[in-house]
Amino acid sequence: MQKLTTPFNSLILNRFPRRNKEQLRAWDAADEYLLQQVRSEDLLSEQCRVLVVNDLFGALSLSLHQCQTTVISDSWLTHQGILANADDNKIPKDAVQFCNSLEQPQGKFDLVLLKIPKSLAMLEDQLIRLRPLLHEKSRFIGGGMAKTIHTSTLKMFEKYIGPTKTSLAQKKARLIFPEYDPDLNPPESPYPSGYTLEGTQYRIINHAAVFSRDSLDIGTRFFLQHLPHDSRYKKIVDLGCGNGVVGLIAAEKNPDAEVCFLDESFMAVASAKANFDAAFGDRAAEFRTTDCLQGVTPGSCDLILNNPPFHQNNVVGDFIAVQMFREAKKALNTGGELWVIGNRHLGYHSRLKKLFGNCETLASNKKFVILKATKQ
Repeated sequence: MQKLTTPFNSLILNRFPRRNKEQLRAWDAADEYLLQQVRSEDLLSEQCRVLVVNDLFGALSLSLHQCQTTVISDSWLTHQGILANADDNKIPKDAVQFCNSLEQPQGKFDLVLLKIPKSLAMLEDQLIRLRPLLHEKSRFIGGGMAKTIHTSTLKMFEKYIGPTKTSLAQKKARLIFPEYDPDLNPPESPYPSGYTLEGTQYRIINHAAVFSRDSLDIGTRFFLQHLPHDSRYKKIVDLGCGNGVVGLIAAEKNPDAEVCFLDESFMAVASAKANFDAAFGDRAAEFRTTDCLQGVTPGSCDLILNNPPFHQNNVVGDFIAVQMFREAKKALNTGGELWVIGNRHLGYHSRLKKLFGNCETLASNKKFVILKATKQ
């Protein structure tokens, strides 16, 4: 349990999903800097409409919950984390309104706080979506750790919002101050983008948040070359599906199987659905934004395909992979298989063998390894 003290209140904040002995904070110095700036400029009033974009786990939105605060995030985990932290702090859950990254809130906003995303493409998409929500007196403040803010970041604000200035660094965080230019004529959105999947006629559509948006990444390419086909597979899960390419090819190889696409990114799941529907029309499939395998019936799956992420936000580690492996074991039926691709150095083999009691190397090259663990 960690406490954040802001100019507006004190909050107990935890990361989500909740983990025992969590050492990482649910906020960063950029959150603190943004809130200090809001206070120093005295930007809040009872009628002020506040929009918070890319809040981590509620540091910004829950600090400003007494205003008409709306949160936009591409992360299902962020939404759930804010709700859980609101409950911990006895803040009504309806005090904050939620939109996912593909939804557009109604009306104009007086104050917009944007945490800078890691992806420049995601920043571009968000600025395009935010511009119509501004009026001439809107105050727009971006914030992030200094290492994530580059010349290209500032140029993106100038391209879509207007003249832009920056602050001095404070605790390795910086603020960005774009001035809304009503006469600016920004270009049309380039998103979603796409490419033709090599060796196929499938046109792969990708929203801005999707990993390897412009081409097939080398790890997925290697995985696709070894995907199995077997009449035993009645339910296949593409876990952490991204744009759904793995599940799409698994569906092609296993025409009688039902495929379930799972990811915590709203844009990823939307991309996966668009790609599957374009490829297979009315074929039944499931698309769910969730945390790992939450909501999947235990013992219901025959095959789970997984390329685990090794970071959450800016935090690097194997904790997400381990959670995926544990939940996969519960979701598989007896004899069901978990296929995992990862960089050779990540050591997934030992994790899987300890958890499942077995682990087989199916294929490998200089960089990647494909592993199979079977539920016994």
